[in-house]
Amino acid sequence: MDETSTAETSEQQVEKSAGGVFDRLLAAMELLSVYFGDRLGLYDALRQGPATAPELAARAGIHPRYAREWLEQQAVAGLLEADGEGETARFRLTAAQAEVLTDPTSLSYSAPLARLFVSAAGQIPALLDAYRSGGGVPWAQFGPGMRDAQGDVNRPWFENALAGALASVPAVHDVLSRPDAGIADVACGHGWSTIALARAYPDATVDGFDLDGPAIEAARQHAAGMDNVTFADLRGEQLAEEGDDRYDAAFVFEALHDLPDPVGVLAAMRRAVRDDGIVVVMDEAVAETFAPPGDEIERVMYGYSLFICLPDSMSTPGSAATGTVMRPAVLERYAREAGFSRVSVLPIEGFSAFRFYLLEP
Repeated sequence: MDETSTAETSEQQVEKSAGGVFDRLLAAMELLSVYFGDRLGLYDALRQGPATAPELAARAGIHPRYAREWLEQQAVAGLLEADGEGETARFRLTAAQAEVLTDPTSLSYSAPLARLFVSAAGQIPALLDAYRSGGGVPWAQFGPGMRDAQGDVNRPWFENALAGALASVPAVHDVLSRPDAGIADVACGHGWSTIALARAYPDATVDGFDLDGPAIEAARQHAAGMDNVTFADLRGEQLAEEGDDRYDAAFVFEALHDLPDPVGVLAAMRRAVRDDGIVVVMDEAVAETFAPPGDEIERVMYGYSLFICLPDSMSTPGSAATGTVMRPAVLERYAREAGFSRVSVLPIEGFSAFRFYLLEP
């Protein structure tokens, strides 16, 4: 290869790299525009039917000029469809777009992702300080927007898919189906996983635990009228303090990587579950090993880790500081340190971006 072709190759690499940064700028801007549509009720207003900018402004209570600019941007970005142009242009949500942006029961509901992003971005000064000092940003500091968005993201999967996923594994389903089974849901957040377990197994008693008081209060409201669900403000490490060997099953859904003492929590779960019971961990389905460049799951999980999960974990002194990207070997090490003899992956596929592990005594 001569010097000219070498230089051209180098220029192409620079252009490709710059283009990659520009693509990420577009993605960030458009995600923020989704946040505006979600928080200002613009998508919900469009779900009522197609609208011009003045009509949308009247429905949603915003200024017509902002309505026009947002609608045009959404159409250009492919998030809405448009007929015509100028003041008489009419904009609409297709059925698919409406489901993704406005339907909290759909497995494809994505609007809360924008709220997660904005809640994290709102803590940028604190995050920068944490990166310099080695401290952290606790979950509570991210505010209700983060808490509620996390609950909204997971809700449809727990409500629509968890029961079927667990029932597909006889070793799990049989334990949960025991008469008067006791089930613990550690770090339950808004409680949607707890509620899904209680609905799927009405003969069981399901206890949800979390340190986040506002999340526990929200969980109690979500479960109003259910008599086989309880919620309590409790650390996972304290699970066995109220009496060992009292549960048939214990779960931790998408939270172990956040916990500052994952070994302590798993050890408490092991003590709290009977010898013939089960302990199941659901966590991110990241790759077995670090091998860049990664796929989209690797990329998004590292993004969550940079701005949310790792800073939250690091806010507790002495934290294990796992981060969102908890690879299977790390979980297995935690499990063995907690007293488990074996970790296996349950044959549950297609459950969002998660993997289910069975921890055996």
